[in-house]
Amino acid sequence: MNKLLILLFFFSSSLFAEVIQKDKHGFKIIIKKTVNVSSSATYKQFLNISQWWNKDHTWFGKSENLTLEPKAGGCFCEKSKGREVLHMTVSYVDPNTELRMIGGLGPLQIMGVQGGMSWKFSAITQTKTEIIHTYQVVGFMPEGLDKLAAVVDKVQSSQVDSLITQLNSKHLK
Repeated sequence: MNKLLILLFFFSSSLFAEVIQKDKHGFKIIIKKTVNVSSSATYKQFLNISQWWNKDHTWFGKSENLTLEPKAGGCFCEKSKGREVLHMTVSYVDPNTELRMIGGLGPLQIMGVQGGMSWKFSAITQTKTEIIHTYQVVGFMPEGLDKLAAVVDKVQSSQVDSLITQLNSKHLK
């Protein structure tokens, strides 16, 4: 029982995912997690999105079809056999520190809503980084966008977890 309490305490201080706000016109989620990898190595692995993005959240079922161009106007894209998807457009790059994108992921794209996404990599020490992932979506959906907040939070949390798993497999051997 004591081990369980220690684990819960440890994870509660290093894991955070929450729908910050939601209403019928939008929502904002923030996910904060800590990894025992430098911020530059974390950022570099983040850019290799095809290695960690969950294939279940691609349009063509293969993560290796994903690319992310770290430049203003760059594409977070997916290509397969002549088919192409622009998932989001890069709007801000501060290498090793933050990358921002605009657009709607998945079914949000066809709804005509607008989203702003940020991935921040804050060095806590030389070998420890806090990942802060924020996604804010606004627009109109007859049923209300608040209905999608928990689902988007779950999907984005799984993406952050996948990045951390990839980081741990490469850097903590």
